[in-house]
Amino acid sequence: MSDDGSAAAEGVGGDADGDPPGHPPAEEGWERETVAYRGISRRLAAHYLRNLGGELVGTDDPAAATRVDGDGWRATLSAEKVTAAAAIKLTEVTAEFAGDPDVLAELLPKYRQKAMRAGG
Repeated sequence: MSDDGSAAAEGVGGDADGDPPGHPPAEEGWERETVAYRGISRRLAAHYLRNLGGELVGTDDPAAATRVDGDGWRATLSAEKVTAAAAIKLTEVTAEFAGDPDVLAELLPKYRQKAMRAGG
């Protein structure tokens, strides 16, 4: 977990095409980062990324979006129910980013600020 409570990991993996399964396509020199948040929907994550300059790929409906592309970055979105406590299930949305290192350095803090939810 990172300081802001999100799960974050960096790394470059690869399959035969050079892009790990479930990850957005990356250009040469791009970095990858994974950011996951609980308590938001995939629709909301897609909406945040669209507000940060991205365009939905393959759909106009944020609730159905699994990919968002921006200038110098791409993201894939997935959601799953996870157990937070014995009887509590939350939605965890994972965004897999690929992008120019300078672009990600500017984009990710803005996305984290939008996606972070205060618990009550």
